[in-house]
Amino acid sequence: MIDNPFVTNGYAGPEYFCDRVEETALLTSLLTNGNNIALMSPRRVGKTDLMKHCFQQGNVNDNYYCFLIDIYATNSFRDFVYMFGKSILEALKPKGRKVWETFLNVLFSVRSEITFDINGNPVWGLGVGSMTPPQTTLDEIFAYLRTADRHCLVAIDEFQQILYYNDNQNVEAALRTQIQQCPNANFIFAGSQRHLMSEMFLSPARPFYQSVVPMSLCPIEMERYWAFAESQFAKNGDRRITHEVVETVYHRFEGITANVQRIMNILYMLTPKGETCGIEMIDRAIDTYLQLSSEYYAELLRQMPEKQRNVFLAIAAEGQVKSISGGKFVHKYHLPSTSSVVSAVKGLMEKDFITQRDNVYSVYDRFFQLWLEKGGAL
Repeated sequence: MIDNPFVTNGYAGPEYFCDRVEETALLTSLLTNGNNIALMSPRRVGKTDLMKHCFQQGNVNDNYYCFLIDIYATNSFRDFVYMFGKSILEALKPKGRKVWETFLNVLFSVRSEITFDINGNPVWGLGVGSMTPPQTTLDEIFAYLRTADRHCLVAIDEFQQILYYNDNQNVEAALRTQIQQCPNANFIFAGSQRHLMSEMFLSPARPFYQSVVPMSLCPIEMERYWAFAESQFAKNGDRRITHEVVETVYHRFEGITANVQRIMNILYMLTPKGETCGIEMIDRAIDTYLQLSSEYYAELLRQMPEKQRNVFLAIAAEGQVKSISGGKFVHKYHLPSTSSVVSAVKGLMEKDFITQRDNVYSVYDRFFQLWLEKGGAL
């Protein structure tokens, strides 16, 4: 049992997963009926946990091999192939030696790089520089997917990251070709940068055009989150929380699940057993989190290139910026030039420091914005 039921570090099982009944049913049904899906949502709304939740459904877990590949931290096609293979091996290991040996037997290009621990379990220990060329290893991975003794479900998280790869590989075309030749697997392509995902899947000029069912994930409705929060507070010691508290936190963080969950975790921690969490505790909870995160945010600022940092701080000071390259914004914050701002914005967008919606720019991390508003700076 988890002491604090508001989990903030990933999927912990169905009892800690808030609602998403309709989304779970739809995504599971689409996958098990032979569809590939482009799942689009802002970051921190819960798409990764939704995919994990779908993979834990009895009819899926018992009859399919399920693989979740998070490529957010990858920077090249080589990184992608490394993460793809490693994630498959990690998912197969708990299913027994016969299952994971079947996978390893097709990996001729990296067989010498696989090591084994003291219990005889395989470890994907190769360095990313060991695969030459990575296309060969990708061919072998797909050879396994085509011939596995169960249908495979593959979720690739933060899929738009392939557009930033620095090794000039046409990853879209390579993957599209492989997937077309792999009827034994279906794919979820999950992404948080809607404009990039839309370009990949909705543009007639791109390899993945008309190859997926598009699916959007919106924030959980407030009343559903209220029901979840109320029931979670009642666990493990009869705590209570008012509707006003949940509604206030929900709207303050625009329903972004991860942000709301973070504050609810602290509110639960601050509320003694048998007591009720009241509205006066919200600011204390937010301040607690900002104090804990202060050095982290200060370090992020220190690591930003100077031009990006200046533009980032200007956007934070403004709150929302519509004419990002307009003379008024540039002059107000003493930024060097319009072209410099455009270049900085591109870098900040790629790193998810800022976001754009309806041509309005703002700081992506709401807690980062609050930390700056409260005086956090270099």
